[in-house]
Amino acid sequence: MGDCGAPGDVNSNVLVARSTGDAQLDKAVWQWLSWDKNQKTKEQIESLLQDGKHKELRDRLCCRLSFGTAGLRSAMGAGFCYINDLTVIQSTQGIYKYLERNFSDFKQRGFVVGYDTRGQVTSNCSSKKLAKLTAAVLLAKDVPVYFFSTYVPTPFVPYAVQQLGAVAGVMITASHNRKEDNGYKVYWENGAQITSPHDKEIIKCIEECVEPWNGSWNENLVDTSPLRQDPLKKICDCYMEDLKKICYHRELNVQTSLKFVHTSFHGVGHDYVQLAFKAFGFQPPIPVPEQKDPDPDFSTVKCPNPEEGESVLELSLRLAEKENAKVVVATDPDADRLAVAEQQENGCWKVFTGNELAALFGWWMFSRWKENCSQDADVRNVYMLATTVSSKILRAIALKEGFHFEETLPGFKWIGSRVKNLLDNGKEVLFAFEESIGFMCGTSVLDKDGVSAAVVIAEMATYLEGQNLTLAQKLVEIYEMYGYHISKTSYFLCYDPPTIKRIFERLRNFDGPQSYPKCCGNYNILHVRDVTTGYDSSQPNKKSVLPVSKSSQMITFTFQNGCVATLRTSGTEPKIKYYAEMCALPEQSDRSVLEEELQKLIEALIENFLEPDKNGLTWRSA
Repeated sequence: MGDCGAPGDVNSNVLVARSTGDAQLDKAVWQWLSWDKNQKTKEQIESLLQDGKHKELRDRLCCRLSFGTAGLRSAMGAGFCYINDLTVIQSTQGIYKYLERNFSDFKQRGFVVGYDTRGQVTSNCSSKKLAKLTAAVLLAKDVPVYFFSTYVPTPFVPYAVQQLGAVAGVMITASHNRKEDNGYKVYWENGAQITSPHDKEIIKCIEECVEPWNGSWNENLVDTSPLRQDPLKKICDCYMEDLKKICYHRELNVQTSLKFVHTSFHGVGHDYVQLAFKAFGFQPPIPVPEQKDPDPDFSTVKCPNPEEGESVLELSLRLAEKENAKVVVATDPDADRLAVAEQQENGCWKVFTGNELAALFGWWMFSRWKENCSQDADVRNVYMLATTVSSKILRAIALKEGFHFEETLPGFKWIGSRVKNLLDNGKEVLFAFEESIGFMCGTSVLDKDGVSAAVVIAEMATYLEGQNLTLAQKLVEIYEMYGYHISKTSYFLCYDPPTIKRIFERLRNFDGPQSYPKCCGNYNILHVRDVTTGYDSSQPNKKSVLPVSKSSQMITFTFQNGCVATLRTSGTEPKIKYYAEMCALPEQSDRSVLEEELQKLIEALIENFLEPDKNGLTWRSA
């Protein structure tokens, strides 16, 4: 086989006997059966061919994976648009081609590979196996590979890329997605997830190199090649040492009687969160025994996403009550996101939203900076960032305190790249977040990190206890000082891409061609920004300041009453998400009035713009 070999003779004996009558599909079937060495996935395609299931074959074989907000992500199984041994080999071959063109020192600097604990027996597919094949493609081409000897949190890969001076890295994970999914997350040399144009160029390179090369299937290379190193100990030690840079009250942590419960949601987080608490001087958090160890079936939760709130935190809340622990921290399966719950005086639990946690983190990271900075430090050199669908609370804090606040497109890949750019220009970045419980405290990792966020929230709770305050009480203080920011985020499921497109196209041609809505029910719209097309009515030239993102749908409405609402498609799941927030001034302190206004506006937004009944949308809790 050559490096980018042509797909041999399509009219092989196999296909003559079982032609589908569709030349494109016959070619795709031939390629799959010729190239796939995984018996289970090969049998899946053979079985569909034998049963004459041509539509399913076409769905599986006649389209390719593309990069979304979190790299490549799809269900595990057979087919060119699924995650499996062959598509991971193809993706890595494309990345090899692209890196070889871009880095003359690629074979000196090497590449990082990490993985979580996902797996699917029916496809003989696991994150570790996919990681071994990723490494094999590169090792066979004489590229040094830093391959972790066990599962790690996703943030360890971008951290390792920077620490080891590698040209790039891959993490095999589908984060908090359903158990059937897996993914392939790519980090650039700057330690941030790849953004355009790298993603488009890599896809082109993948398409040039679809046939597996000699050596690409040799997963044993990880165990035999002298070019493979295990970075686990070094990276873990360095990470925990770097974490101490954002520890401000070690003496309080050592003495506190506060207890914490941690759940790792059947994923990778347990060992690493224990080590992080130790680095801050805490006693180890109490683990939820049923969820402590990796389990690819996520058998105790209906979905492995801590963002779903109290329903999926049931086991940890009951354990916390039994142990008299007031705070629960939950890392998602790849430990890059964090949910937090706190027991209130009435015994009920408050599960904080991502936006509420960001208000706490923003206050905390700025107040610690202010208390510890040198006398000549300039607050105008300080930055915080958030994605555009996240709360504007950091903007309100920045306006009052004098630091800078910036917004990016949704997805931490945009935050990571912008933070690196700011750091390279001598700026100081304290905190960044996205509302879907993704937090970056400090800049050791240029991606969201649930491990560091868990221990920072523990230190915050400990400090506040010394002031006779809970996290929830401090949140109210923050809102009273900087203005209430009340937000609501949810989603509708839609498995039909043409319907999604039709919903957004209707909004772009609402009162006639290329005419956006001027009101939503009784609510007047002040401005419209459409990042998909690059339009922004609030700008003098009507062009969006945020980069155009044609591959996904996203429209933001700013209402006359101070509410900002965004409708967008998910980059990783079949969802239409909505984000709405009332941004009040500090003097508007009647929370219930603001909440009622927000709720009515959301109802109008759903009824007038999404039309769920007409479009067959399923609401998240239905």
